[in-house]
Amino acid sequence: MAAGASPRIAISRPAAGEAGRTGDWRARRPVLDPEKCLTAKRGEVTCQICWAYCPDACISRGAPPRVDLEYCKGCGICAQECPAGAIEMVPEEAHGVCALDEDSAAR
Repeated sequence: MAAGASPRIAISRPAAGEAGRTGDWRARRPVLDPEKCLTAKRGEVTCQICWAYCPDACISRGAPPRVDLEYCKGCGICAQECPAGAIEMVPEEAHGVCALDEDSAAR
């Protein structure tokens, strides 16, 4: 390296949807409880740890934070890192997304 030159460092800056719509194959989805969420309770952008840790950049900053379920893979990192325990990972069947009707299951 030449004298006075700075080393080059690779930086990753993920953006929503870089890998395409991935939410369709998720088994569990994050559900935010606004009664527990520090940001939602205060009505201002404060904590945002879920946003910082989301590897797919599908959580938007705001009060409260919002999850883009079109791109959320259901990894659960946001729920693990939330200091207030405001995010619960809920099976998709509970929302009717992955449930099969009896005719489809018989095929």
